[in-house]
Amino acid sequence: MSKQPRIILSGGGTGGHIYPAISIANELRDRYPESSILFVGAKDRMEMQKVPQAGYKIEGLWISGIQRKLTLSNLLFPIKLLSSLWKSKKIIKAFKPDVVIGTGGFASGPLLKMANSAKIPTVIQEQNSFPGITNKWLAKGADKICVAYDDMERFFPKDKIIKTGNPVRQDLLEINSKRDKAISKYDLDTEKKTVLIIGGSLGARRINQLVAQELDFFSKKEIQLIWQCGALYYDEYKKYTEKKDVQVHEFLDTMDLAYAAADVIISRAGASSVSELCIVAKPTLFIPSPNVAEDHQTKNANAVVSNKGAKMLKEEELEERFQKTITQLLTSEAMQIKLTHSIKKMALPNATKDIVNEIEQLINQYEIAYNE
Repeated sequence: MSKQPRIILSGGGTGGHIYPAISIANELRDRYPESSILFVGAKDRMEMQKVPQAGYKIEGLWISGIQRKLTLSNLLFPIKLLSSLWKSKKIIKAFKPDVVIGTGGFASGPLLKMANSAKIPTVIQEQNSFPGITNKWLAKGADKICVAYDDMERFFPKDKIIKTGNPVRQDLLEINSKRDKAISKYDLDTEKKTVLIIGGSLGARRINQLVAQELDFFSKKEIQLIWQCGALYYDEYKKYTEKKDVQVHEFLDTMDLAYAAADVIISRAGASSVSELCIVAKPTLFIPSPNVAEDHQTKNANAVVSNKGAKMLKEEELEERFQKTITQLLTSEAMQIKLTHSIKKMALPNATKDIVNEIEQLINQYEIAYNE
């Protein structure tokens, strides 16, 4: 590449779209310290706080998804879409990007559509095994589609698909050496097993209800809990920190140490979480959220479970099967070894670098074509 690139990234609504975009931006900034990087997100969504915290400028669009029931937001959707398409065009014209990258979320839709109209190359990074409506809508116009799962030609043009995996935090690539530091950080008893519970940055109501319900069970088994209950539920559940061997956190800012401390992990099955857990390679129980588009968390979890890399319980199975399943994960050494070995084989630790390699190639192709 003969110049420092100008890049726009868009991904938001949830951490699963935001953090991959930030990981890609960080890798681009490491390679090209003088590059110009701009984010575009949806106004009033979490990217408007998380992106500036990561050190990047962000522009907001007036856009939101279509709700499943009749609401004022649904009635305003056509107006919001037109407004967002107009503002996206204005942003692209002013910034003059060499490439536009979408990692999912509502804002990436109008932005990448306007980039296509302006003949600017675009890249989609799809985290899930079942893509969202925005990325399926954008697929035809995209130059490259970076995915994390096999068989994605069911949804996207086969010739555009590159299997790279999902970007993950680089501090997760080696956690075994951090166990002593993790034990100290969380003040854990090395004679007891530790279960890490993660329900996403906002939290998972059903998982929190389950853990609160099973506290006596965990106590009788002398199991320590590191419980990330999420921002929406912290006020409700922080009182349980008073119990022995229970730590309730709104958010875990040292995930590498939390993973290093854990013997078993209970998690939702968002795409980023699944990718991280494949690298961490600890015995895992997925409890997928049923309240997401196309039930994609269950599909994400199934991709691992079908390869014998984890266990999964649906929410309706928890009452009957949770105690038996978690006990097996904590006590069966044969099961632990099998799960750890199988999930590790699914890890794609170089995903961020591979995605940025594809972005570089695309910019170079357009640069050569432009100069001819």
